[in-house]
Amino acid sequence: MRFPRQRFKTFYVNFKTPGSTTPIAPGALLSLTPEPAAHPVGPHIPKILVADDNVVVLKTVAIKLKSAGYEVRTAMDGSTAISCVRRERPDLIILDINFPTGGGIAWDGFLILDWLRRIDEVRDTPIIFITSGEPAKFRDRALSAGAVAFFQKPIDQDEMLNVIRHTVGDPPEQTHTETKGF
Repeated sequence: MRFPRQRFKTFYVNFKTPGSTTPIAPGALLSLTPEPAAHPVGPHIPKILVADDNVVVLKTVAIKLKSAGYEVRTAMDGSTAISCVRRERPDLIILDINFPTGGGIAWDGFLILDWLRRIDEVRDTPIIFITSGEPAKFRDRALSAGAVAFFQKPIDQDEMLNVIRHTVGDPPEQTHTETKGF
């Protein structure tokens, strides 16, 4: 007898009760989470999400981080950023404060942060806020919201890299990483 294949995260599982030929109801095991690998393959490369609607800032920050050995993901709007965080679970998020209104939601970095703090798996992910707006208007709010750092554009990328290294550590030596956009 063939059992239905159920999509769970990024792999397929055939559900059945041990000693039975009857499949388990598809919704019965949705809270099951895969076990982490007992012996991870290779060193951990910190993964960073950069979320900014300005493609120049997005690319320059991604290139700097990639050249420093980090794995980089990018997002150009709030919805994509939240989806990426849920899927990729980055070690750190670099988040712009101002985003254009789109998709019916007036996203800004603070609203994105509020959404992320509601997701248990990523609630404690460190955030670095960046903005081209007035620093006096946003700095205190960003830091009191739990950001590990705040940078005014144009970003001092060397200083930001120092903060990232202090927060998530250095990537392993001589690794090849890939920048993936969403």
